[in-house]
Amino acid sequence: MITALPRIAIAVYDFDGAVTTFRDVFGLPVVDFSARTAPALGAHVAMCAPQGGSNIELMSPADPGKPLSQALQKFLDRRGEGPYALMLEAPDPDAEAVALAERGLDVMPLMPGAGGRDVHPRSTHGVLVRVYPNNSAQVTATESQAPGLSGIMKAIIATADASLAADVYGRGFGLHAGPVVIDEQRGVRYVHCRAPKGGVIELVSANNPDTPFAEAILRHLKDGNGGLYALVLQCADPQAGVALLEPRGVAAEGGPVGALVAHGMRFLIEQRLA
Repeated sequence: MITALPRIAIAVYDFDGAVTTFRDVFGLPVVDFSARTAPALGAHVAMCAPQGGSNIELMSPADPGKPLSQALQKFLDRRGEGPYALMLEAPDPDAEAVALAERGLDVMPLMPGAGGRDVHPRSTHGVLVRVYPNNSAQVTATESQAPGLSGIMKAIIATADASLAADVYGRGFGLHAGPVVIDEQRGVRYVHCRAPKGGVIELVSANNPDTPFAEAILRHLKDGNGGLYALVLQCADPQAGVALLEPRGVAAEGGPVGALVAHGMRFLIEQRLA
């Protein structure tokens, strides 16, 4: 049984630079685990752990002799910086892997030295999903600095058909899948899937390609065969937040209002709900 969506990982070239970006530019609290993970796993790892939602994990190769470092380097060489994996948790990842395979998901062989089990992106609409044991990265969430951003409240996954994707994440992973909703303003159909803890997975497909958001989703599908399109963070005043981040060097992107790009990852800043 999947119990949480604790974090989403971003692969980066310059680990120290990425830590600086998320700590000093986004104002997020960041915990660096590299002293332990570099020798043990061959990767630099840090966790952005603000209050609310799921955490942002930063990962970079450290030891070319270790499997995780090799996988990260291969990803960076092929796709560049950007969303690497969506992390889920379960009481027993190996037992969960058996159940996932029985439901038709493409579970990969256990990576040497890995603490979790991987599900190949070809069976998850372009997203590498990694299942770890419960409480796999204990980090205390703390308050962010200005502009007061939350953790990941939504992970938007671009799909050709939100209904088919919902079957994978609902029936396949056992997440709670809501109904298909038509969003006229954004021009998409979407389904929300939820684990008991962490942010929401929003599966979206274009419904009206004439709208900017749907056009961006279609472009993402064409350019990268779908997968994670954006991470949605929240703050009290999104317009002020974006206005504060842009002068700090976070690139604004055309398309959806409030879209920012850092280290190959697209972020949407939305209003924090009361």
